[in-house]
Amino acid sequence: MARRLWLIFAQAVTVAVAVVFVISTFKPEWLPGQHPTVIAVADGTSASTTPPARTGSYAPAAQRALPTVVHIFTSKEVRNPRNPLLDDPIFRHFFGDRLGRPQQRTSGLGSGVIASPDGYILTNNHVIEAADEIEVALEDGRKFSARLVGRDPETDLAVLRIEAGAPLPAITFAGKNALQVGDVVLAIGNPFGVGQTVTMGIVSALQRNHLGISTFENFIQTDAAINPGNSGGALVNSEGELVGINSAIYSRSGGSLGIGFAIPVDFAKDVMEQIIRTGQVTRGWIGVEIQDLTPELATSFGLKSTAGALIAGVMRGGPADQAGIRPGDVLTAIDKQAIEDPQRMLEMIAAITPGRRAHFKLIRAGKSYQTEVEIGRRPTAVKGD
Repeated sequence: MARRLWLIFAQAVTVAVAVVFVISTFKPEWLPGQHPTVIAVADGTSASTTPPARTGSYAPAAQRALPTVVHIFTSKEVRNPRNPLLDDPIFRHFFGDRLGRPQQRTSGLGSGVIASPDGYILTNNHVIEAADEIEVALEDGRKFSARLVGRDPETDLAVLRIEAGAPLPAITFAGKNALQVGDVVLAIGNPFGVGQTVTMGIVSALQRNHLGISTFENFIQTDAAINPGNSGGALVNSEGELVGINSAIYSRSGGSLGIGFAIPVDFAKDVMEQIIRTGQVTRGWIGVEIQDLTPELATSFGLKSTAGALIAGVMRGGPADQAGIRPGDVLTAIDKQAIEDPQRMLEMIAAITPGRRAHFKLIRAGKSYQTEVEIGRRPTAVKGD
């Protein structure tokens, strides 16, 4: 009898343990002191190794371009103005010329883009202008002394070179005319010296000129934040390809107000290749001063439209003077290509190889006439053309 009772008790305990096990496994909330799990949290060890797709993220484009954007640090000596006491022989006997020695070094900062694996860097001229020492810092923290290959103040572009001892990550240049108004762009640089920064915006306009920033203007306008220190950095598309070199901002306070300007990549590439090849940029020139043809001027000259460029002055002995062009003439076409305004005339003449003869169409005293001009070589930093 006792043995039978023990077997019943053992069987009851076994069943009870089994019931508790099943409940704790499948319905833990039925047990006292237990709370149901509201969300599933994956820890670092159990998380999937495949990153989820991120809709609307431009991280791949940024990751592609970031290693190719560098920080540029410049410095130059600033000397004290000459003290008039230095002209006194007695004073010079006791103090020498110590008051005329360099007082301090000033520093500046900007950005640049690695254009080739062998160390050529594209940046703005105003970033390195007047600097006697230039240092380049890569994204990985390495720093190198940079050599100035050449610069072009008229487009605000300059080319540097560093010797890294190994191939560098170079930016991919976007195709010509690949950019459209409304395209998403990323501005990469070193604003205010805080470190490498990426900002996003869209292309607001193309072919902006008459801004007074440089002689040859064909800017991309963007609302991506561009601040001091971004100059010379990269403007890239959603694929991480270079579409422009960040150059300037329009601001009354010195900060970004949603209007930034970048030099188009095809424009910058042409200048860079000329600098690398010859150390300078060669452009055509005819030796004239030009101005816009306003509606009032067009009426006074008896013209039906304002298309063209008014010749305001002619340099004596220059190519235009030798071809018989006179002040008051209106240039309307070069080699059968219509001239819309003085800026277009400037660009077209600059693109002609010096020494070549070009066919000019002009209006003088209400009558059309034509002449040939042998294009000269544009001097450095001249106004007009």
